Amino acid sequence: MSAPDLSFLEGHDVAVYSFASCPDCVRLKRWMQAYAFPYREVDIDADPAEGDRLERETGKMAVPFLLIDNQHWVRGYHKEVPGRFDPVLFLRELRGALAG
Repeated sequence: MSAPDLSFLEGHDVAVYSFASCPDCVRLKRWMQAYAFPYREVDIDADPAEGDRLERETGKMAVPFLLIDNQHWVRGYHKEVPGRFDPVLFLRELRGALAG
């Protein structure tokens, strides 16, 4: 896959909610790091209050999830596809969250 156009993320705060032993989290962060995807990590093991927030606001206990600009949640996994991650679907969901 060629490098994705991430310019639509400029000026946005991207927080990845994850924990260390989560294979989906590792997969997502590797992909993000490979393309210099700008993000900060929120470790829900280290900060249980953030885990509570994730569950309260998304209705899910699953990770990884991204929180964009402290208001838009986007899942970072795709249980419905082989490999549990689809970069094209992921970027489409991110763009959709930012479009409103």
